[in-house]
Amino acid sequence: MTESSVTSKETPGNHHEFVYTRVFNAPRELVFKVWSEVDHLKKWWGPRGFEWGTAKLDFRPGGVFHYSMRTPDGIEMWGKFEYREIEEPEKIVFVNSFSDAEGNKIRAPFSPTFPLEVLNILTFTEHEGKTTLTLAGGPIHASEEERNTYKGMIESLKQGFGGTFDQLSDYLATIS
Repeated sequence: MTESSVTSKETPGNHHEFVYTRVFNAPRELVFKVWSEVDHLKKWWGPRGFEWGTAKLDFRPGGVFHYSMRTPDGIEMWGKFEYREIEEPEKIVFVNSFSDAEGNKIRAPFSPTFPLEVLNILTFTEHEGKTTLTLAGGPIHASEEERNTYKGMIESLKQGFGGTFDQLSDYLATIS
């Protein structure tokens, strides 16, 4: 069983932040590990029903996770994490963006005004063998229109991360 919560708030500078918290029935070191190795990420990261394509991971500050997925109707999509900070097993800070096959940042295929870059901060805490994972994210280097688009998509973000973290929970149960 997992517990989750979602909040949404304005932060200084009128930036909108999405916060998703989930408790996993697994130790912190393992939950951190499945974020840090490409063979693990391929088994749970992304929307349910998407098929993995290629992935390269350089898990270090300044490194990149660049990957492709195929939607259920066959459309190829690329994504990219640019790691800023890693404190094993407590914290991962990265900028997330959609990309092309070469790793160049591109607009989200679903919105011409979704921010090009979203800064995400993952924190991992453990209590009695369970891990609380908190993801706090928000647009950076974004226009007011992009921030408003992000704010308007909070419910969609909640559903998307809920499904992805359901997959993470299921995957952790197979390797714990």
